Amino acid sequence: MDCPQRAVFFLEEDASVPAYSKPLMLETVLFCPILSWMSEKLRSDGVQRFFAVCGPRFAQEARDCFPADAEVMVSEQHQELLSFLDTDETTLVFRWAALPAAEAGPGFAYAAPGRELRSTWRERLTNAVQGAELVGGWLPVNRRENLDEMEQLMRPRVIRRHSAAGVRIMDPGSVYIDPRVTIGTGTVILPGTILRGESRIGCGCTIGPNALVDCCTVGDGVVINASQTYESTIGAGADVGPYAHIRPNCTVGEKCHVGAFVQLKNCVLGAGTKMSHLTYVGDADVGERVNFGCGTITSNYDGFKKHRTVIEDDVFVGCNTNLVPPVTVGRGAYIAAGTTVTKDVPPDALTVGRVRQENKEGWAARRRKMHQK
Repeated sequence: MDCPQRAVFFLEEDASVPAYSKPLMLETVLFCPILSWMSEKLRSDGVQRFFAVCGPRFAQEARDCFPADAEVMVSEQHQELLSFLDTDETTLVFRWAALPAAEAGPGFAYAAPGRELRSTWRERLTNAVQGAELVGGWLPVNRRENLDEMEQLMRPRVIRRHSAAGVRIMDPGSVYIDPRVTIGTGTVILPGTILRGESRIGCGCTIGPNALVDCCTVGDGVVINASQTYESTIGAGADVGPYAHIRPNCTVGEKCHVGAFVQLKNCVLGAGTKMSHLTYVGDADVGERVNFGCGTITSNYDGFKKHRTVIEDDVFVGCNTNLVPPVTVGRGAYIAAGTTVTKDVPPDALTVGRVRQENKEGWAARRRKMHQK
């Protein structure tokens, strides 16, 4: 039989157990839907066209298990399935969820020419297809109770693949890596690290200990220490943490420093910008070589709408500064510690927005005497 060029998946909903009504193929192993495991393996084997038999409730979730450029049809319409099978191309059939495993023998998936399947399935769906050939290399996932077992089986395989590619994983038993993740040569993964989604991690990085990287692009030479990063880009040579939180839609420039207890959200940091600790920057466009003092925040939400802060290159932001947008801080400006910025700051200006200090001599002693202390 020729190499399969098409594949059909049957995503059945388990209506008998409402808490687990999602099709088993859409459940995850190592954070990755089983259908994504299947599609990636089949695409690498040369399968080009896919049909997922799935109702509208989970149609988009099923489609997301394939790359955007893949030729995929998701439908529960019988006539559309028959049209897909109107070909002599060899077609793989998966009636149940499965994970790729080279050592698995034949007996679970099968293949047949598309028109053979079409002829058999014209009246009713059945596995008794004349001329079908059993195909090996797939481990069935029959029940949700098997998911934990499959996770323990697949985890070391993913780790071995990265180790063979020049990634050092110091404690494989404490690391979880999504199969969709790519990691560059020379990167070190420290204990307690979780890498999820389609994250792309460069060469020579140090990730961990106790780090979570979810759907991020991480440049070469980046350090992420005991921090969480989501759906963002981190430029080469940057360092993050400890205890930092990078929320979705952030771009951290090259050689930036995002230090302890810093949170970023929906912002852009230019190259060389530094915020060492206790800072929140949200909905902001920050230039290059900006220095943030401890305790700085952008007050981006007014109770009704989010507003953006713009900070141009080479700005120095003093400790305990509040930036109340919409506001722009011009290039090279200085903001004095303790300032609340409510209007634009010209380039190269010094901005001071705080009450002038006043000392009341003897006040503390008089207070203690009043309370007889």
